[in-house]
Amino acid sequence: MSQSVQMKKKVAVVMATHNGERFWRPQLESLRDQSHERINVWVSDDGSTDGTMRLLEEARSTWPKGAFHILSGPREGFAENFRSLILNGDIVADAYCFCDQDDVWDRDKIAKGLEWLETVKPGLPGLFCSRTRTLDQEGHPIGQSPLFARPPSFRNAIVQSIAGANTMVMNHLAWETLRIASKSTRFVSHDWWAYMIVTGAGGIVHYSPEPHIGYRQHDRNLVGSNNSIAARLRRYGFLMRSGFSEWTARNLDGLRHNERLLTEDARAVLAELERAHDGGLFTRLSGLARSGAYRQSRSANLGLYLACALGKL
Repeated sequence: MSQSVQMKKKVAVVMATHNGERFWRPQLESLRDQSHERINVWVSDDGSTDGTMRLLEEARSTWPKGAFHILSGPREGFAENFRSLILNGDIVADAYCFCDQDDVWDRDKIAKGLEWLETVKPGLPGLFCSRTRTLDQEGHPIGQSPLFARPPSFRNAIVQSIAGANTMVMNHLAWETLRIASKSTRFVSHDWWAYMIVTGAGGIVHYSPEPHIGYRQHDRNLVGSNNSIAARLRRYGFLMRSGFSEWTARNLDGLRHNERLLTEDARAVLAELERAHDGGLFTRLSGLARSGAYRQSRSANLGLYLACALGKL
């Protein structure tokens, strides 16, 4: 597809905000500076008490690339705020991007996602995602998210989220599949849920090793970087407190509610993971092995089997 035709594609950027005044302007500027021309923005604010609404109103009055919509969120946390956007039937586009309130996007972030989506066969859900550059509070680069080498798949998605939703660009079929799935159930996080649903429904996910956004680390991040020793220790503590097991249970329940959307192979993987989550020791370990589920690194896989052995998967 020619660049001129690609530029005409309508993109919906969906953003959840809550007391984001401090870092909002750099994110808005990076959206305005996108090389792609047609961008409609849909913001759901979850009851901000700082100056976020004033800044959103200013942005709406000057937005140059299309429509800028401001909605009221459900006030039940970030996951439900994003879910309210996913379920909004008024949001219709050729491609869709999740957006946080405090990141900085590269100028070609949307264009790179659209370029890859053109390689997806018609009739298939397609989702582009990538690594991120990590920024400090002032916006200075301090590192990158982990580089994952194993291919994205449902067997990976059912036990691991590999990319932030803020890196994702998906086609209309992927978004519609996600919308249908989200009608039936809540979810732990919209990025992990999107990865599971798109791959489980037979869609294609591409993980770019090249970062296209800067992910800001600060004291109000809801989900922080996972590429440090401290982060690894937090994850280990979370596993030992059965937090991962609770997340797994919610994911499995959500997938079971949407079994009709899954491929036959994905349903078989789901059944084995349910045994790995609920059975006795031998049943748990054999179920995990038969499922073929995997995490992206050797140490993470060892942790997965340890969690399974301890009944904390």
